[in-house]
Amino acid sequence: MFSSKYRTPLIFRTFSSASSNDILFEVKNNIGIITLNRPRVLNSLTASMASAMYSKLKEWENERSFIIVKGSGDKAFCAGGDIISITKNKFEGLSLFSKQYSSNYLISKYKIPFVSLCDGITMGVGAGFSIQGTYRIATERTIFAMPETRIGLLTESGSSYFLPRMEGKLGLFLGLTGHKLEGIDVLKVGVATHFLPSDKIADLFDRLVETEADSIEDVLKKTTIDVGNKEFSLNSKMDLINSCFEGESVEDIIELLQTEGSPWSRRVLDILSRASPTSLKISKKVIDFGASRDLRDCLVTEFRLVWNAVQCSITSDFYEGVRAVLIDKDNNPKWSPRCLEEVDDAKVSKCFSPLPPGEELDI
Repeated sequence: MFSSKYRTPLIFRTFSSASSNDILFEVKNNIGIITLNRPRVLNSLTASMASAMYSKLKEWENERSFIIVKGSGDKAFCAGGDIISITKNKFEGLSLFSKQYSSNYLISKYKIPFVSLCDGITMGVGAGFSIQGTYRIATERTIFAMPETRIGLLTESGSSYFLPRMEGKLGLFLGLTGHKLEGIDVLKVGVATHFLPSDKIADLFDRLVETEADSIEDVLKKTTIDVGNKEFSLNSKMDLINSCFEGESVEDIIELLQTEGSPWSRRVLDILSRASPTSLKISKKVIDFGASRDLRDCLVTEFRLVWNAVQCSITSDFYEGVRAVLIDKDNNPKWSPRCLEEVDDAKVSKCFSPLPPGEELDI
């Protein structure tokens, strides 16, 4: 249940300020259409885009028959959030997280169908809001990953809810390593609900805007492809994933991988060695937490964690990771603490505590 590529994808970009054209809203046949319109930066969301989306979704819920979300260009649906702006402006960064998490929760309880055309890169907040919708259509160009531990952040955007609900220890593996899934693999793990070739996406969109909400299922059944006979690309690794990632701590996982000792385990160890030790510990803890919590609890807790990351409550790894990957691009972050053994577990646990008055996510 994994792709054959073990290298962690680092699809982050340096972003410019948002403009009024960065997110487009239109209505056709009473269908609300949202277009993420920053193709040069893989349709990544800014705080203003997230705020505009949330407001429009609230407005349309009682007015439209259903919603379609798509991305501009031929590379991405949505690659995530505007990472650089978060480190340059804490207020803007926290606003982005707050509005996007609020949208995730709203979409999860939406009264009308919500359709995401996930043609291309679908990561971070892009995966977070789409996976809460009714229908998610993947293509052979779809790439899903949660690579945040490589920039000193944590698995977020509701991933603490959906990752632990994947088969076995798959979700934990994805969250800690940032491993990417492509094409039909995205469907196989439930990130997508349907699959069709990328060159058919435009035809599907045209059909959808001519249909009624109660006919969406019929349209998708006629246009998408049954890939039930296709094997998930790393089914042969599932036993290894489940056995090595069953450890109670990140240190236990490392030890299990070292003991197993195969080339696959050594590659995974190499990936983990490059991630922020603090991010690994926080991500492990929040994914374990999310396994027994509802989406609201997960989003509220994730917001506490990103708030602490942005405020550098226990480490400045987020800023150092962005520097190393996005600004200086030396890909040589100086993590602090520098190893798992030096991470203070008590400080990690404190990050899960309620925030100061007025700072909590209000959903």
